[in-house]
Amino acid sequence: MSSLSRELVFLILQFLDEEKFKETVHKLEQESGFFFNMKYFEDEVQNGNWDDVEKYLSGFTKVDDNRYSMKIFFEIRKQKYLEALDKHDRSKAVEILVKDLKVFASFNEELFKEITQLLTLENFRENEQLSKYGDTKSARAIMLVELKKLIEANPLFREKLQFPNLKNSRLRTLINQSLNWQHQLCKNPRPNPDIKTLFVDHSCGQPNGARAPSPANNPLLGPLPKVGGFPPLGAHGPFQTTPGPVPTPLAGWMSNPPQVAHPSVSSSAIGLGGPSIPAALKHPRTPTNPSLDFPTGDSDHMSKRTRPMGINEEVNLPINVLPTSFQGHNSHSQAFNAPDDLPKTVARTLNQGSSPMSMDFHPIQQTLLLVGTNVGDIGLWEVGSRDKLVLRNFKVWDLSACSLPLQAALVKDPGVSVNRVIWSPDGSLFGVAYSRHIVQIYSYHGGDDVRQHLEIDAHIGGVNDIAFSHPNKQLCIITCGDDKTIKVWDAATGAKQYTFEGHDAPVYSVCPHYKETIQFIFSTALDGKIKAWLYDNMGSRVDYEAPGRWCTTMAYSADGTRLFSCGTSKDGESHIVEWNESEGAVKRTYLGFRKRSLGVVQFDTTKNRFLAAGDDFAIKYWDMDNTQLLMSVDADGGLPASPRIRFNKDGVLLAVSSNENGIKILANSDGLRLLRTFENLSYDAASRTPEVPKPAINNTISAAAASAVPTSAGLTERVASVGSISGTVNNGDTRNLTDVKPRITEESNDKSKIWKLTEISEASQCRSLKLPENMRVTKISRLIYTNSGSAILALASNAIHLLWKWQRNERNSSGKATAGISPQLWQPSSGILMTNDVADMNPEESVSCFALSKNDSYVMSASGGKISLFNMMTFKTMTTFMAPPPAATFLAFHPQDNNVIAIGMDDSTIQIYNVRVDEVKSKLKGHSKRITGLAFSHVLNVLVSSGADSQICVWSSDGWEKQKAKYLQLPSGRTTAAQSDTRVQFHQDQIHFLVVHETQLAIYETSKLECVRQWVQRESSPPISHATFSCDSQLVYACFLDATVCVFTASHLRLRCRINPSVYLSPSVVSNLNVHPVVIAAHPQEPNQFALGLSDGVVHVFEPLESEGKWGVPPPAENASTSNVAATSPARGSGSEQGQR
Repeated sequence: MSSLSRELVFLILQFLDEEKFKETVHKLEQESGFFFNMKYFEDEVQNGNWDDVEKYLSGFTKVDDNRYSMKIFFEIRKQKYLEALDKHDRSKAVEILVKDLKVFASFNEELFKEITQLLTLENFRENEQLSKYGDTKSARAIMLVELKKLIEANPLFREKLQFPNLKNSRLRTLINQSLNWQHQLCKNPRPNPDIKTLFVDHSCGQPNGARAPSPANNPLLGPLPKVGGFPPLGAHGPFQTTPGPVPTPLAGWMSNPPQVAHPSVSSSAIGLGGPSIPAALKHPRTPTNPSLDFPTGDSDHMSKRTRPMGINEEVNLPINVLPTSFQGHNSHSQAFNAPDDLPKTVARTLNQGSSPMSMDFHPIQQTLLLVGTNVGDIGLWEVGSRDKLVLRNFKVWDLSACSLPLQAALVKDPGVSVNRVIWSPDGSLFGVAYSRHIVQIYSYHGGDDVRQHLEIDAHIGGVNDIAFSHPNKQLCIITCGDDKTIKVWDAATGAKQYTFEGHDAPVYSVCPHYKETIQFIFSTALDGKIKAWLYDNMGSRVDYEAPGRWCTTMAYSADGTRLFSCGTSKDGESHIVEWNESEGAVKRTYLGFRKRSLGVVQFDTTKNRFLAAGDDFAIKYWDMDNTQLLMSVDADGGLPASPRIRFNKDGVLLAVSSNENGIKILANSDGLRLLRTFENLSYDAASRTPEVPKPAINNTISAAAASAVPTSAGLTERVASVGSISGTVNNGDTRNLTDVKPRITEESNDKSKIWKLTEISEASQCRSLKLPENMRVTKISRLIYTNSGSAILALASNAIHLLWKWQRNERNSSGKATAGISPQLWQPSSGILMTNDVADMNPEESVSCFALSKNDSYVMSASGGKISLFNMMTFKTMTTFMAPPPAATFLAFHPQDNNVIAIGMDDSTIQIYNVRVDEVKSKLKGHSKRITGLAFSHVLNVLVSSGADSQICVWSSDGWEKQKAKYLQLPSGRTTAAQSDTRVQFHQDQIHFLVVHETQLAIYETSKLECVRQWVQRESSPPISHATFSCDSQLVYACFLDATVCVFTASHLRLRCRINPSVYLSPSVVSNLNVHPVVIAAHPQEPNQFALGLSDGVVHVFEPLESEGKWGVPPPAENASTSNVAATSPARGSGSEQGQR
């Protein structure tokens, strides 16, 4: 069928819809196969009209067309089968099984057998994979989410999900135009022609010398309807002039291009529930539902987008939060609460001192903002505390190494502007592109520690853009410039690796990306050309025009599946468009720009859902799936015509340049909560007035220069590195106050506020919950929250795992763990327990360890015997490996590859093991006793280990060589157990880590392996049994062998709250000195929630009272050094010592 005939079908569809021929519309959609009406499809599925659903689908695909189609039909028929079983209509179920489902037996015979066995069950929910199946309505809603993803990923539906952009009643208009033309050709046109038929050409019958009025003003077919059939969904109608031919589509030029755009869908198999764990190990992907529970109708993945985790196994499929609706055709418009998700409240106002040209938030510490200005200055802000950590004026580091053209240009005009600043993916480096020849690369070491790393004379003229990329697993820097080239540099050495030539105009921007294993770079030039390059010096793979020409930038959505560009022409016309990569064509154009923009428009994407641009003295927002402007925010005024903008990674903050060298930080509700954590710490900044340091008692400190302890949530206090420590450090307060810059606030001189330690001695003073017990368990050895925050997993000393799961209900709408509602001690219907291999050893005498995968799908665990891999849904043992000796004593997943595990052994070695190939890749030797702690930093690419020898080692996770080692500084005169555990845990900033020993808590800076904070327990006090950071690293929770729990402020390790045993233990248990916390775990999303695992097999969950909202009040810095809150732990019932630790 010709393109015009195809377009005629669309015009007829529009006409039929306007005339309310609903059944005929959908029949034509199906028979033509040109437009798949998702809204109609959803309605039919929700109504259970299965025959109509399959009949409609048959116009677009068949069961065996491809894997997507097969899974679409399977999900529909499986749902129909389950509904028949749910109604106890066995004959109907058998009919569906034989008629509809048997076709899938040839593809997966085991699955068909399992489906058949459901007939033998009284209630199919007895099948563990279907145990969470709800009612029919919710099950259909859940299935629809999956079906929409499959349809959107299916290439057979490509370009069939969006109706063309047509004006209202387009077919009527064309007929009117034709009649008008016929009337003008009449020999004797009448003033008021009477049109009685369309079957023959029009002709006026009687002569009349007057000329007829134009039918345009007097429609011959009656008035046009006011409400149109298909309102615009993009600016590209069927007759619009399109750019010149594209040699090859965007996604087609890559060598070995990916077969599909949605790997997690393409690799998932049909089945009753989520994918099995062995398949996940062999074929990395994200399960459809990564949570532990079978999804419910209001499951998280229906209401918010998932985030890519940066590892193959955790890649997330983008899910359209809202169904794409076609107004007029289905009489439904999109409705959502987008404004609540967008940063639009001005939370901070900063002054940079010169006009910001480019900004970028740190990828990990998401309140850390990098700024480049029009005079070449570089600023680094902690926006939470409003502190400007760094200000660097432009200067050439080594002028003699620069090219002669650069030297001459600087002599002639020393003025330099920043064109772009950007962080590396891990936040350890940042790059600055200048308007003159060079780029400068700095390394970032936390706080205000910024160091020169590389200076590259990159281009002749200005360097217009800079980006980081990882081709061949090696960090590279990509630059482009006025010399019409793109260049790639080694980020470690600065050596040039590639030069891409082919543009005929200065290159304005670069956008590196990858699809599966194919790495490539998009580039745009000032002549409007877009080109794409592989890292092979083989020239450009595509060459086509960008809407807007001139200054165009490109960006992918956060999940890397959708490509957008924003361009401003020389005449000020701005365009944001989404590209169809498979065809190299514009998919949709977003509306709402000022007719003539007064500058080059900058844009950004966030949350896989929103676009934002600075235009017309405001920030404009769009939903990615809707071309109409969503909203416009003026940020309380004071913005330039085209403000610079930048989201932070989570999209909760937006930095916007403002007039008079300002920067405004806009926040949504989550962003305001993030910034509020700094206000909660304002006591610390308020109390920093210069004073002569008071002599410390019983300690000698050689104070080093103050250094920052950075954190993404804002540990803003400057702390001193501990040079040498002899004796006991009182509360770890090692600061030399003369080295700390004062920060004055309105509270700085308020001496009336006397701080007091928060003491919790009664159950009514906090919220606590004792979890349901398992009588077979005598001691909790390991404890962790699942990453979803909806369950707690424990490993008991007898090798049995326990899983408590909170259900989503009216009292707990989030389904997250809480002390307010008792969870279920969960067990699959099979009744099996996750029990570790114990060989011939007594598990009570063995060291227990486990590690949970990021998607909560499986757990790796050991209790003195082999390491076991368990399926968290079924509790089945998937595999066992590494029989002792030596026995595993600690497990940690590699942050970039869930198939690589660091295994600490009881022979003091660390084995780097690859599960997929069942092979030990490396064996690390450096400790003298068993390994007791392992922690990876994905920012620094290191592994930190700790052992029973009280030694800490830092290993490179690239080559596994040992970088540094240091023994823990034990208090003088103190002896510890021969096998005393030392634990390590990285701070949220991934640069500092917590060390836990029975004698002390300490915070270390990783690169120097220096102790920057230390809290030492008094010799007469009970030892520390375990400690952990809160999820935001603002607090440290520690438990002691006397059953006391203490909450510390993490920035300086000062005690702020103490929870006494009487809060959660009965008097009879309190008197039993053998009952104490063994392990403590922090909730992954709630900073003030933690759980204790006790030596009697009980687990307790704790939260502060809702009226309090947090654990105690942080102690002011000035009180800490003179306070009598000493490093001591009271014995139970010690009376006078209850107020001290």
